[in-house]
Amino acid sequence: MQAEDPIKQINYLQQCLSSDKRPLSFFLGAGCPSGIKDASSSAPLIPDINGISKVVSERLLLDPTFKPSFEKIQDHFKKDGIDNPTVEDALSHIRALRAVAGKDSVRGLSSSELDSLDDKICQLIHELADKSLPDFETPYHNLAAWVDAIRREGGVEIFTTNYDLLMEQALEAIRVPYFDGFPGVQRPLFDLRTIEEDSLPPRWARLWKIHGSINWYQAKEKGVFRGTTNEQGNVRRVIHPSHLKYQESRRMPYLAIIDRLRTFFKQPAATLFICGYSFRDDHINEIIVQGLLSAPTAIAFAILHSNIDKYPYATKLAEACPNLSVLARDAAIISGKEAHWVEKDTHSVSSSSSPWIKWTPKDSTKPDGPSTSELLLGDFFHFGLFLKELTGAARESAGVRNA
Repeated sequence: MQAEDPIKQINYLQQCLSSDKRPLSFFLGAGCPSGIKDASSSAPLIPDINGISKVVSERLLLDPTFKPSFEKIQDHFKKDGIDNPTVEDALSHIRALRAVAGKDSVRGLSSSELDSLDDKICQLIHELADKSLPDFETPYHNLAAWVDAIRREGGVEIFTTNYDLLMEQALEAIRVPYFDGFPGVQRPLFDLRTIEEDSLPPRWARLWKIHGSINWYQAKEKGVFRGTTNEQGNVRRVIHPSHLKYQESRRMPYLAIIDRLRTFFKQPAATLFICGYSFRDDHINEIIVQGLLSAPTAIAFAILHSNIDKYPYATKLAEACPNLSVLARDAAIISGKEAHWVEKDTHSVSSSSSPWIKWTPKDSTKPDGPSTSELLLGDFFHFGLFLKELTGAARESAGVRNA
């Protein structure tokens, strides 16, 4: 296995992020909100998908109304040989059964039981994800400030699989205009034509929520809208964690946003930064890889939180897709080849050190011997600080004081 200098990769990231001409996009996964701590505790502000799944499961099993039907869903997974299903797996399974059931029953569950379970799970997800960003600086604030720091030829696009409103809060706190597919004020409706035409000014960010949002609703025969509602019995939350073909009005936002991701890669030198994503969604993985393979000038950086052996899906994809670089804590896959981060003599570390790299003596008994390196940017907190540093440099070069 070859050695790669993480400083070289950091410099490359800085170069790409500082460009005002290159089409730039971010893909934020579930690891991003889980990296922010609740101001009143040390717990994550919003749990990751495993944490959400655990809470949802516990609450359903404690509710006598939903316990019997949810136990049947759990039994289905056991019989199908699926271990540790997530809440997203449960929703996808429930909706697949519902599509088959019609007005009857399937695998011991009636259509009304499936509808009730679907609604209850979405309600619980809403309760867990409906959080406010802390007032102090967060990686979301730093990302929003970075978006606003440089005048670009094209607008920055932010894709996310998360249901929460943290990115929206940060953009609004930094006063960055953005479009999320819902024009309007009193009852913003999802508008496919506006997404496809995209004639917004470059200063506007584009925020695309692939799996829906806690403030999206489907009104019967009226389409999908964003906001709040008291229309009992006539609306459903639009949270869709799979690419199953739901009824047209409910799946339309998903399909339109996935097409938007496809379109992004068709731009010359398109560059995607992937944070907090574990590559467990096969359909999204397919879109990313197909986009990269069909566009030789496009590149993507998957910046991962832990050691590379924790991400077998990402590793497999990067080995088959040379323009997908995986940058993990202890190693990387660059141009389809795995490389460990380089070791350096301890005395040379100070002259080549970076706040985004942790150097540790390989042998604690030999402090003057070689040191191993760990890349810290996979932690969304550190990546936010990395963007903050770039934001300050961009404002200084533009003659604007960095507030």
